[in-house]
Formats: sequence, structure tokens, C-alpha cells
Amino acid sequence: MRWPCLNIGEKEGATLASLYAGIIFGIFWIPLRALDEAGFHGPWAAMVYSALPALLVSPIYWLRRDELRMANWKPLMGGVLGGVAMALYSLSFLYTEVMRAVLLFYMMPIWGFMLGRIVLNDPITPPRWLAIGFGFLGMGIILGTEAGLPLPKNAGDWMALGSGITFAFAAIMMLVDEKVSVWTHGANFFAVSALISGIAGFLMIGSIGAPDWGALGSVLVWLIPVALLVTVPGGFATLYGPTKLNPGVVSLLFMLEIGVAAITATILTDEPFGARHALGVLLITCAGLFEPARDFLRVRVQKTARTLPDS
Repeated sequence: MRWPCLNIGEKEGATLASLYAGIIFGIFWIPLRALDEAGFHGPWAAMVYSALPALLVSPIYWLRRDELRMANWKPLMGGVLGGVAMALYSLSFLYTEVMRAVLLFYMMPIWGFMLGRIVLNDPITPPRWLAIGFGFLGMGIILGTEAGLPLPKNAGDWMALGSGITFAFAAIMMLVDEKVSVWTHGANFFAVSALISGIAGFLMIGSIGAPDWGALGSVLVWLIPVALLVTVPGGFATLYGPTKLNPGVVSLLFMLEIGVAAITATILTDEPFGARHALGVLLITCAGLFEPARDFLRVRVQKTARTLPDS
């Protein structure tokens, strides 16, 4: 689909959607922390956070029933795997340090570009390797070196690493198979994420206890607006980018999450934000915007060349 209101094409729209998704992921921790403080601990918070959007978008299953009847299981796996990745990423923070979870998840650009090379024969060009390097360098500067080399050491590490790999597969499947719309993928994304988080909650109920369902009413007062204005649009933006862009490029755009998370954590908590963090945010932003900016300049040059009169 084109974006006539913005006078941009599908690829540019997918780029903007992926950047927006990175911003949403950057503030993802805020409602999760609020849910945890309200009595929904660990995976229960992730379940409620995904279950409400899943309920709000559930009419999509009826509106897209013809699409669901015609599609077999394979075209649907993009959104399903996206939901698995979302749940694993949320759960990884329960079993490992935040820095390690983020570092391992955001190895995703490597998996994305590798899959793009294997499936699409899309080369990993030197500028793409440079963008990956900028992104990793920015992460290292922001997160510091306390976590050491991010090699998996525990269950949370493997969840974070598996989440990045899973989403890379989800992205490539959504890109190569256009039989299922982003709307259906989005409904599956929220539903599967809520289901897996809920199963994890029941399996861990002996250690974390049952959620405080009595607090649900007071939580919904603010969670419904957040779901309608932030979570649902962010979820569909997360899945729209992969339907149009190389999964490695999408992964780099998503890395904006790290800078946004660092800034919001500084504003809302006592975590510091100094020159080191600012430099890291700048490097990550450059990594994410490098290829879109190059494509934009290339298109502008081509348009200018076409409008010049022949000499």
C-alpha cells in the first residue's frame, strides 16, 4: 500500500513504521513496570500487556475470515513467530541481566541480513556491515562493558538470543509470502504473545504467585488508552516494516529502541544520562538511518537527473 497522505511509497512508509516501532519498544518497559507494581508480576505483566490488544483487535479474525480460510499454516507463521519472539524477549528479562538481554536480542541485524542473503539473494554490502558495526558500538557505549561478551550463559540469555533469531525468521516469512495481510499478522502477534506469557505465568505460579486480579479494574483505566494509542499501533508498525524491507534493515531501525529506552529511563528514573549515552544514541541512530538516508539521496539524485534538460 502507498501512503498518499504523506506522498511516500511503500518502502518509505515501512521505514517510518519501523522507526515508530523502535520508539514504542523504547517505552515498552514503562507499562510493564507499572503492571508489575500493580500486582501482575513477571510473565503476568507481559500477558496482560499483550492480552488487552489481542482482545481489542480480535474482530480482525472475523473481518479477515476469507483470508484465514484460504491461507494454510505457512503464510500465517510470520505473525505467529513474531508473537513468540515478543513473548521470549519479555520473559528473558526475568532470567538474566537487562544489558545481556538487550545485547543478545539485538544481534538480530546479523540474522536478518544472513536470511536476506540466503532467501532473497540480497547481498550484505560493506555499508550494511558498517551500519551493524555502528549499532553494536553504540550499544556497547550505552550499556557499558560490565556484562562482558554477550555469550549465552543461562535460560534468559538463550531466550533473548532466540527471540532475535525468531523475529528475523518471522520478518523474512512476512516479506516473501504476501498471502496474509499485516492485519491478520498483527492479531496473531498479540494473541500468541499473550498465550505464551500466560503459560509461562502458570508454570511459574509457585515462585511468583497468582496475579492480583482485583487490581485489574484500576489498571484498565490507564491501560486501555495506552493499548489503543500506543501498543496496538506499535504492534502493527512492528509487523508492517518486515513486509516491505530486508529483515536486517528492519532490525537496524528497531535499534532506535535502545536510545529511546535510555532517554526515558533517565527522565523517569534515577538512571544517569551523560555524554557517553548521548554518543551511543547518536551512533545507533546513524546505524538505523544509514540505508534509508542513502536510498532517499539516491532517489533524489535520480529525480533531479530526469528533470535536467538535455544538453
